[in-house]
Amino acid sequence: MLAFVGTTSCATGASAAAPRNELTVFAAASLAEAFEDVAIELERRHDGLEVRLNLAGSQTLAAQLLDGAPADVFAAADDVEMGRVVAAGRAAGPRSFASNHLVIAVEPGNPAAVTSLADLARDDLVVVLPTDAVPAGRYAAAALETAGVEVAPASLEVDVRSALGKVVLGEADAAIVYASDVAAVDGRAEAVPLPPDPGAGIGYPVAVVTDSRRPALAAEFVDLLFAETGRDLLRRHGFGAP
Repeated sequence: MLAFVGTTSCATGASAAAPRNELTVFAAASLAEAFEDVAIELERRHDGLEVRLNLAGSQTLAAQLLDGAPADVFAAADDVEMGRVVAAGRAAGPRSFASNHLVIAVEPGNPAAVTSLADLARDDLVVVLPTDAVPAGRYAAAALETAGVEVAPASLEVDVRSALGKVVLGEADAAIVYASDVAAVDGRAEAVPLPPDPGAGIGYPVAVVTDSRRPALAAEFVDLLFAETGRDLLRRHGFGAP
C-alpha cells in the first residue's frame, strides 16, 4: 500500500499507465489512517495487489478528477465535492459509508482551558481553522455561525489535518477538526466535545470512478467499506455509521 499526501500526489502516483495489480483511491485527508487499514485488508485478499492512496482535501481531489486524473475510487468528506465529480460524469452512484463530528482540538491537558466554541473568540488564544474551501472548514463555519461566535483565526489551513497539525506542533491553542483526526494523533492533541453535536449530518460518500481501469477491484474496495470488517476498521479510527 502506498499513500501520497498533498496537492501534487495524483501526478506522482497515477500519471503512468497503471499495472494490472494496482488500484488508485482518491480519499479525503481525514480518512488517511482508516483507508490505510482498508487498503491493507484488500491487499491481503489479493496477492500482488498494490492500493495507492491519494490523500488530500476533498476539493483538491475533485479538481484533479475534473482535470482528468486517472483513479478508481473517490471518497469525499461531503456531498458537495462528490456532487461536482458526479455531475461531470467521472463518478456515479455515490453511497454514504461513514459519519464524523466536530470537536475542538487543543494541546494535551487543555492548558488554555477551552471548554466551548465561545472560548475561541478569546483574545488570548491562537485559533486556526480549515479553509471553507474544504468540507471541514464549511462545517466549522456553520457551527460557529449557529453558536453566534465570531472567530478571527490566525490562519486558514488547506485541510483539516493541517489545522490539527498546528495544535500538535504547539503553533496554535485550538482548532476545529473532526473527532477522527484527534483520535489519529495518539494523544498529541485532546478533543473538547461540542454538545449539542454541530457535526450531525457529516457524511462521507464514496463512488467508483466511471472510467476506472479496475472496476471490479474498485467495487470490491467500496463494498469492503460497508462490510463488517470495513465498518470495524472505520470505528477503530473514530468514524460512525452513515
